[in-house]
Amino acid sequence: MKVPTIAVDASRLSATHRTGTERYSYEVIAALAQLDQWHHYLLYTNGIPVDLPPLGANFGLRDIPLRRLWTHARLGPTTLIKQPDVLFVPAHVVPLVAARPSVVTIHDLGYLAFPEAHTARRRLELALTTRWSLRAARQVIAISQATRADLVRTYGADPSRIHVVPHGLSKAFQPVDDPAQVAATCARYNLLVPGTHQIRPYLLYLGTIQPRKNLVRLLDAFARALPHLAQPGVSGPPLLVLAGQRGWLSEAIERRVTELDLGELVRFPGYVPDGDLNALLTGATAFLFPSLYEGFGMPVLEAMACGAPVLTSTSSALPEVAGDGALLVDPTATEAMAAGIVQLVQDSALRASLRERGFARAATFTWQATAQATQQILLECIKEGGKSGSCMRISKSRH
Repeated sequence: MKVPTIAVDASRLSATHRTGTERYSYEVIAALAQLDQWHHYLLYTNGIPVDLPPLGANFGLRDIPLRRLWTHARLGPTTLIKQPDVLFVPAHVVPLVAARPSVVTIHDLGYLAFPEAHTARRRLELALTTRWSLRAARQVIAISQATRADLVRTYGADPSRIHVVPHGLSKAFQPVDDPAQVAATCARYNLLVPGTHQIRPYLLYLGTIQPRKNLVRLLDAFARALPHLAQPGVSGPPLLVLAGQRGWLSEAIERRVTELDLGELVRFPGYVPDGDLNALLTGATAFLFPSLYEGFGMPVLEAMACGAPVLTSTSSALPEVAGDGALLVDPTATEAMAAGIVQLVQDSALRASLRERGFARAATFTWQATAQATQQILLECIKEGGKSGSCMRISKSRH
């Protein structure tokens, strides 16, 4: 019996810094490798990855580099020649000419929610490739019910071909029990009380510094909350740490700090490497993620898993990810956000409750479950590969 071959667009494994779709691609491939030792997987990359997940003997790697138009000019024609039983694209774009059938994961429609964050040309490219991928793929994976609803509402996609498979959460995210390690990490980011080894209280945001993350309103809310943020036994209010690499239109966010005269109370430490994430999240008084639009909202789960009490938005996919493990606020209401920040800082019982509920919520998301649901969809496509029409409908995730 011929062993089926699953081709995978593994181009995002070559990224130096894994965020968003890069992290998803890495984790789902790693979990598939743990789950499936029988089917043959062929990973196509655009450049040799520096860091590969552990892969079994049934996984092959083929580097087919090309500087521009890799998906359409290299991946598509290569799979057309090699003819795998199914092509899995973990992020958005099905090649124009490629093997059939294919399965694509679509993460969000952020370019429609925030068109100003993209050039007109880039918006057109994203709209065209999304329409094409929805049409060309045999089955579509959406990472949240919110993304699925966006695809159906915006593009008239067939709901029966869109399956909600949430992200998992890496077991690497957990609280740091050693206070010295937390303090040492905070020292690297200048978060200690001057002249001491004591951590200065801080509120943490982690993500790209860009408008859709709602950081101007967060700064406004922080400024309004400041008079009420004193804590017993602590001199001065907590810091607001906006950590992450700068994105499109980040200048207005930094300018708002000056306009509000927040000075040294707001810190921009830049990109935080994986090795520092757990300690930085563990040490935070609270984690603030008031994003206006998310296809999923992975930072919320990561913060919960590290024991940080979370405040996040009532918008897009964030409520379905957070469940009852976070304090939810209207991200367009600055006063409500400010009140939530004050509540989190002043109410230690609330922080303790959110910490415990956050642990429980985060534990329900695993990459093993993501891989199992993804594998089921891929195998159904292989089973139905010789037939016309769509594959059998897959039941949605319980999340």
